Amino acid sequence: MARIKVLIIAGPTASGKSDLALELAEEFGGVVINADSMQIYEGLEVITASPKEAERTRAPHKLYGVWDPAISFSAGQWVGLAKQEIQTAHQAGFLPIVVGGTGMYLQMLIKGIAAMPAIPSAIRENVRSRLSDKGSVLLHAELSNFDPKTAARLNVSDSQRIARAIEIFEATGKCLTQWHAEGIESVTLPEFKFRSVLLKPRREILYAACDVRFEEMLRMGALDEVGALVERNLDPNLPAMKALGIPEIIKYLAGELLLEEAVSAGQQTTRRYVKRQGTWFKNQFIADMVIESKYNNTLNHKIFPFISKFLLT
Repeated sequence: MARIKVLIIAGPTASGKSDLALELAEEFGGVVINADSMQIYEGLEVITASPKEAERTRAPHKLYGVWDPAISFSAGQWVGLAKQEIQTAHQAGFLPIVVGGTGMYLQMLIKGIAAMPAIPSAIRENVRSRLSDKGSVLLHAELSNFDPKTAARLNVSDSQRIARAIEIFEATGKCLTQWHAEGIESVTLPEFKFRSVLLKPRREILYAACDVRFEEMLRMGALDEVGALVERNLDPNLPAMKALGIPEIIKYLAGELLLEEAVSAGQQTTRRYVKRQGTWFKNQFIADMVIESKYNNTLNHKIFPFISKFLLT
């Protein structure tokens, strides 16, 4: 039985991934499947720069805005949903095109999920109590002592993943990096055959694009979007509440920052995230094709033949 061919479009924020995925979907009859951990959430379409309605009418888009921000969403859950969408697309005669900048999602889809142990409730409660008392910055420093690789890829504000990594170490004596290296349990169906394109523009180009995008999101309704989120009084530690730009806009809405200050802080946070993404893709992701520029359709003459060859083999 022939393996299902899956195309991966990867790259940091503002590299043009969504535009490329749409072009490929139109050219090759594809379905665009989201692999961005924040674009999965409902009601955050503007602040997460999700594809606009006009773009979604040009080709099918899946896993955008399908999850309630009040409920945490995991990489394992995404893999399960993505596999379903890949199968559905293939059965309908479409090319599955997975696009996103959340490296963990892509890695787990391609390589599988590390089999993790159950965490005793006593350890979980202890770690969560320390998180509440000390804050994520101190726990991040604690994680750095025994698992510097995991700490390096986690933002100091990512309290949920920091706590999870500490829980695993305290429950098993092995850090998360070891579990990923030793305990891979493949959940990718054996008939999947992947090809990947990585967009890798120069960092200064991405920084400029992110700055412009942030201001554009404000003009398109990001303030109203975040305001609606605030009205729900959600736990500030939820992943959705930490999406790029949301903490800064919340402070503006609360009167803690001027709008100009919130914009500047949000842009800086985004640039830092882009830097981390670039480091991750450099060290963790081996692409079949690397485009060292921001996507524009003049690159199609290079990319389209690569995809055609993949589909014909």
